[in-house]
Amino acid sequence: MVDGASNLAKKLHISELVIGLTIVAIGTSMPELMVSVTSSITGYSDIAIGNVIGSNITNLLLILGLSAVLQPLIFQKQTKQVENPFMLACTFLLWFLANNGGYQITRIEGFILLSLCAGFIGYQILLAKKENHENQVIPLWEEEKKISTVQSLLWILLGIVALKIGADWVVEGTEAIARFFGISERLISLTIVAFSTSLPELVTSISAARKGNSDIAIGNIIGSQIFNILLILGAAATIRPLDYAVKYNDDLTYLLFTTAIFVALPYIGKKDQMGKISGFLFLGLYAIYLFFTVCI
Repeated sequence: MVDGASNLAKKLHISELVIGLTIVAIGTSMPELMVSVTSSITGYSDIAIGNVIGSNITNLLLILGLSAVLQPLIFQKQTKQVENPFMLACTFLLWFLANNGGYQITRIEGFILLSLCAGFIGYQILLAKKENHENQVIPLWEEEKKISTVQSLLWILLGIVALKIGADWVVEGTEAIARFFGISERLISLTIVAFSTSLPELVTSISAARKGNSDIAIGNIIGSQIFNILLILGAAATIRPLDYAVKYNDDLTYLLFTTAIFVALPYIGKKDQMGKISGFLFLGLYAIYLFFTVCI
C-alpha cells in the first residue's frame, strides 16, 4: 500500500517531503486504523481506544528508544518547535475529550479530530512547497519503482483489503482470547494488539535509524502518534461514538507524561539530540509500563 501510494504521489508530482511526513506515517498507521475502525463498527470500544493508547506508548517508548540506542536521533528546528508541541497537544486533547462529561468520544468530537487531521496534512503540504528540493526528506524507498498508475492504484487497493481482513482477524482473536482466559480486552489491546499494529513503525524507524536518517525515524513516529489520535480515533468515533472506560486514565496519563518528556528532550542534555542514554531511559519506561499493566 505504501509503495503504491508513494509511486502515485510521484506521478502526480507531489513533494517527497509530503510523502515522507504523511504517506509513511499514515501507511504505518493503517493497521491501527483498520483494527480501531473494525472494533468501532462491531461495538468493541475498549479495543478501539486501547489499541491507539497502547500503540502510541509502544511507538514512543519502545520504538524510539530502540532507534536512539542504535543511532542518536537529531531533532530539526521544525520538529521541536511545531510537530512535537502539536503531538503533545493532540495527546492532551484526547485526555480532555475522553474525560469531558459522559466519558464518551462522540461523533461531533470525532469530526473535530478528523478536521484537525486535515489541517495538519494541509500544513505539511504548505510547508513542503516552501522547501528547497535539495533539503527534502529522502524516502526509504530510494530506488525508483517504475510502475504504472493502474498498478499503483491496484497495490493501494490490495493493501487496504488485506489490512481489513487482518483487522477482522485481530478483533475476533482478541475477543476469543479474552473470553477463553478470562482477561480483559483492555489488557490485550494495550499490549498484544498495540505491539502487533506498531510493527510497521518498528521496522520503518529502526531501518531509518540504522541508515542515519533521523528525519524519517522521528517523523514517522511523531506522524503516527498524531494520526493515531486524530485520524484513527476520529474516524472510529464518527462511525460510532466510543465509550471511554475510566480505567484507561492511568494509561493515558502515562502517555501524556512520557510525551512531555520527549518534547523536552531537545532542550536538555545534548541539545537537539536523542542519544543512547535517552534511548535506554525510554526502554526502561516501557518496561515499567508493561510491568504495571500486566502484573498489577
